[in-house]
Amino acid sequence: MTKHKWMLWGMLFAICTPFALIASDETREAPLRFEENKHCFQCHSQKFYTYENEVTGKTDRKAMNPNFVYSPEAFYEGVHRNFACTDCHSPDYETFPHQAELRFEEMYQCLDCHGGDPTYAKYNFEVVEEEFHKSVHSTRHSEDFNCWMCHNPHSYKRMTAGDHSISEIVKYHNQTCMGCHADSYNFQRISDDVKPSLQNIHSFLPNFELHFSSVRCIECHTSKLDTLWVKHNILPKEEAVRNCVECHSTNTLLMGSLYKYQNLASRKERGFLNSVILNEAYVIGANTNKFMNLGSYIIFGLTLLGIIIHTIFRLKK
Repeated sequence: MTKHKWMLWGMLFAICTPFALIASDETREAPLRFEENKHCFQCHSQKFYTYENEVTGKTDRKAMNPNFVYSPEAFYEGVHRNFACTDCHSPDYETFPHQAELRFEEMYQCLDCHGGDPTYAKYNFEVVEEEFHKSVHSTRHSEDFNCWMCHNPHSYKRMTAGDHSISEIVKYHNQTCMGCHADSYNFQRISDDVKPSLQNIHSFLPNFELHFSSVRCIECHTSKLDTLWVKHNILPKEEAVRNCVECHSTNTLLMGSLYKYQNLASRKERGFLNSVILNEAYVIGANTNKFMNLGSYIIFGLTLLGIIIHTIFRLKK
């Protein structure tokens, strides 16, 4: 094939690729209740909303309570993307102005939908609830501290399934923790204490920022329970992992927590050997290969032997 033909093929590929990507994006199924939810998002996706005041006959513009502003994009990327707003909220919300008593309606909890359903049995939601009630989030706070405090039903994504990278999982899960522990306003919603500095609390870590971008908070702050995809028993700070070798060793605890999602998925797709070699699971002190170690010892031994033999011949001369 001539140089000019290669250039033509390259140009054709560059032109067609964007259209192929657009086409594949458009073929993704639209959310089931998209049209129904437009009515709610018309106001609740905006910082300000307008309505016709029937008393004054004017159009009023009001500021939306920031706690009730939701992103349609985040909602339709989340696990509840096929829900209608009225699946969880009273149908009376479809009438504006909303009735005052609606704000006191009791919200659904996770197990109201997910409990006892064989469809979700693999997630062990009942065990999750048991572990949560053992957690400091439950024992040291009122019943108002529930699933929704950490898992926003309007945007929650399931990161431990699919093709999410380790770095994406770490970032998303840690943002959940940082929502309160790095935000003074949210921290004060559940505690009268002054929010402590995370960097001061974790001053024992050699590189604070690198740890926070590489591993999840829950690797060190939860109990070990292999039956759960994500552990929910948050331990008292005195029981958190502080020993470096818990992670930085060949028997690293990360293989049974953070990296187990990728290990299981990659072994199924690539086979055992490739899943070990071709992943992000590199931890200083944890990633060792006995064959590489043996090879290093042999090379070192041969080098030392060569030096000794060379020295002996030099001495004989």
